[in-house]
Amino acid sequence: MKKNDVIFFITAAAIILLDQATKHLIDSNMSLGDSFPVIQGLFNITYVRNPGAAFGIFAKSPEIFRTVFLIAVTSAAMLLILYYIRMNRGRDVLLNLALSLIFGGAIGNLIDRIRFGEVIDFLDFYVGSHHWPAYNVADSAISTGAVLLLLAMIWKKGEKVG
Repeated sequence: MKKNDVIFFITAAAIILLDQATKHLIDSNMSLGDSFPVIQGLFNITYVRNPGAAFGIFAKSPEIFRTVFLIAVTSAAMLLILYYIRMNRGRDVLLNLALSLIFGGAIGNLIDRIRFGEVIDFLDFYVGSHHWPAYNVADSAISTGAVLLLLAMIWKKGEKVG
């Protein structure tokens, strides 16, 4: 196993552990709907559950469709990431980091989806009465990974041009 492969799996494992630990803390110490301010007027810890995908997509779909579809899509994405990591052998460090964040976040939310049929969210940012949809550590890792993936692709494209 190469150094970049080890970094991939350690990063993904760290995301999974941090995600599941924070969700456990929320689920063990708060009731659904409870909220407390961290930074008044900007950030609360608010315990909600999202039966859908990002931003509540598919939340109102039939449960069996939602569960099967979201587990299948997540599993397919994870397999594609593992395939790409195996084929690429971790030559691009930024790309490797991006994919490890996405992979770890996907597993973190997949664990919730399998255990509860929905995902525990609790990070609630807002300005005035305008709230961003609540999210969690896994969502943060996926979003950060997506931005890094885009940067890696732009950087790689720039290298080919120059």
